[in-house]
Amino acid sequence: MFIILVFLYSVGISATGKDKLVSFPKAEILSEHATRIPFKLIDNLIVIEAELLDQRGNFIIDTGSETLILNKSHFKSKASKNQDQRSTSGVIDLIDNPLEKRLKEFIINDITLENKDSDVIDLSHIESSKKIHLLGIIGYNILKDYEVFIDMYLNQITLTRVDKNGERLDTRPLLETVIDSVDFKLKRHTIVLETYVDKHKLKFGLDTGAEYNQLNKRSSKKILKYFYPSQRLMLMGASGKKIEVMAGKLYRVKLTNTIYFAPMETLLTNLNQMNEAFGTNLDGVLGYEFFRQQRTIINYKKEKLYFVKFPHRN
Repeated sequence: MFIILVFLYSVGISATGKDKLVSFPKAEILSEHATRIPFKLIDNLIVIEAELLDQRGNFIIDTGSETLILNKSHFKSKASKNQDQRSTSGVIDLIDNPLEKRLKEFIINDITLENKDSDVIDLSHIESSKKIHLLGIIGYNILKDYEVFIDMYLNQITLTRVDKNGERLDTRPLLETVIDSVDFKLKRHTIVLETYVDKHKLKFGLDTGAEYNQLNKRSSKKILKYFYPSQRLMLMGASGKKIEVMAGKLYRVKLTNTIYFAPMETLLTNLNQMNEAFGTNLDGVLGYEFFRQQRTIINYKKEKLYFVKFPHRN
């Protein structure tokens, strides 16, 4: 069994290119500042349908990626002579010098995002493994100007534009009930959460593109005793390289005394390269398992997560 790890990082200044528009045909306009987009889960990845450059296909929603990433298999781009040297890195390996595009406009129906940078990377291995027509990956530089409500219960993502202070521009009252919240630190584009395993305080990154949680295999024995291994899996990184990892369940994970989780499917991985690329010192990554258990709103400007009540819970 192969697990795709969509956790990318890129840095640098974009070159320019001639591009058209992207739109989401299944989006529902809630107001001039808010759009709701249905998604499907492909294995444990959040995938939405989109149209870009006269092509219709799928995009993965990935808070672990800094930029909009286009699949080189479908979008050809010539490298500029003046293009900056860039690299994109994942947990396993580095992808050197991705080609780049600058989208003139990125449109979610009538919500327009101008002059967004994008990388052009070969994502054919993900496309093949997941058996989908993958146009690309939507990351932080698209999501940061919105309050992002990721709802695994209804399989939909709601984007509500915010001002520079993180205040919602949509004046309509929230229809959902927020039951709790927690602060996070934004390290470059990475959401870093203070997380506890039992009584031990750790730092975890939050990533919608992580199919399974990850725990640094070099964690102390005090932490590892709450990890119960069950099998070995093959982990595939952004460039298609594969490594064998131990999979199991991590117990007693919580953010606060009121925000806690049932045992979570977790992989033991080496996070050193990711930490070096991100300039962080993460003990682990929270992904699908986190969002499956908590209906979550991300507000990048306020550096805050809000948790929404499940309809069937008191």
